[in-house]
Amino acid sequence: MLDVLHPARTAGGIFDRLDVEWAALCADAAVQAAVTDWLVTDRLADDVAAVTDAVTDTWVRTLGPAQLLAALRPRDGAMTDALADAVLRAVLRRAAGRDRSAVLAARIVVQAMIPAAVRMTRGQVRPFGGRSFDDVGHMTVAALFEVARSGRIHTRPGRPAANLVLDTLRHVCAELAADREERGAGLALAEDLADTELGPAEMAEAWAIRTAATAAGLQPVGAMSEAETSRARLELLELVLDAMDTGALSPADGRAIAWHYTAAPVPDAEAASRAGTTAGAWQRRRSRAVARLKSSLQPRPAA
Repeated sequence: MLDVLHPARTAGGIFDRLDVEWAALCADAAVQAAVTDWLVTDRLADDVAAVTDAVTDTWVRTLGPAQLLAALRPRDGAMTDALADAVLRAVLRRAAGRDRSAVLAARIVVQAMIPAAVRMTRGQVRPFGGRSFDDVGHMTVAALFEVARSGRIHTRPGRPAANLVLDTLRHVCAELAADREERGAGLALAEDLADTELGPAEMAEAWAIRTAATAAGLQPVGAMSEAETSRARLELLELVLDAMDTGALSPADGRAIAWHYTAAPVPDAEAASRAGTTAGAWQRRRSRAVARLKSSLQPRPAA
């Protein structure tokens, strides 16, 4: 199996190699049996078989990694289907384990997320002085594998694919930033010559934050377009997402903040109606949520 933390280079690049290896995995009878057992155990076999034209019963089992990938990439790769979310969460739970099947599960997650990984990689390749596409691709795949193994994603609210992208992008941006520091001031000075608009890294991170926020229900209906989303709004959404991830805020708390602090806030009466409560109760929830968010941002004393 591919060591995604230290992948070897090939003429076709990391993503070509992943596709070649995937074909070998799909042809492996042991891998197919393992995937079938997972889906049966997680009670997803019938649903996956229904959307992939596979057959499952006590005698015939034709579910394998190919069918699993088809379920994870519905609608031309847009991971928005409820079944795709359920299957991805199940695979992520297995990827968080400590046995060999966890490594296989994480490898399947990587394959499912290749379209997003390619987009992230393209967004981080700089036109001057930076790493090559294949270098950043290796970095992105390794970060995606580590995030899948972390055990953090499947417990979050919202769509797991969006959360995977956001965490992976954070890892990649942090590593690239550290790399630029090591290269010295020359590259930093060159980057300062660029215009003041968002660069590729910032645009990619902004897209990831908006995607995760939308999946978590933090973007109200009729929210601003990408071009109209301010840096302050993105920073707020990121803070709320982080607080929800750590448990400092509930999903309802997050919405109470995010729906109010925007250029076009949702009126309290409308927000309360959506949440099935009163305007007064919604205002009190927001007040408490803001206090909890502020508290979560306070530096903790050293142990």
